[in-house]
Amino acid sequence: MHYGEIITADCANGPGIRVSLFVSGCTNCCKGCFQPETWDFNYGAEYTKETEDKLLSELKRPYYQGLTILGGEPFEPENQPYVAKLIRRVREDVPDRDIWIFTGFTYESDLLPGQRKYTEETDYILDNIDMLVDGKFILEKKNLMLKFRGSENQRIIDMISTRKEGKVVLSELN
Repeated sequence: MHYGEIITADCANGPGIRVSLFVSGCTNCCKGCFQPETWDFNYGAEYTKETEDKLLSELKRPYYQGLTILGGEPFEPENQPYVAKLIRRVREDVPDRDIWIFTGFTYESDLLPGQRKYTEETDYILDNIDMLVDGKFILEKKNLMLKFRGSENQRIIDMISTRKEGKVVLSELN
């Protein structure tokens, strides 16, 4: 996996102060995407153990609320093993941090068993994140007043409640 950027002390991609990892590679190619360079799976730097160690070291600082993983596209099948491994490490090393993932895919139609982006890692990822912001960015539905979303079709899903109840539960942040 490659990544385009790691932003420290980020307050735009989830609540509180966060570390945000922008993975590379996206097949959604949304019109009006704010980072079309991240569509290329080889964009940026190679994601290595050293990259992950630095990310975790930063995330351990006491002022961080959590980690945000976005892109590019974290749920591209090529990226999921790396995303799952990072989540495992976060849950082991700093379990009090929340984890948000932004995806252009839709929970019910792309990420459940038998769907087009489901892999052997998908359930682990979904079971171990706090919030999922799902849905393609749609330029015609762009709304700058939305919190943590770019277009009105996107949802902030409370994944803990969703997985427990077996149906989509939206966050109060919607």
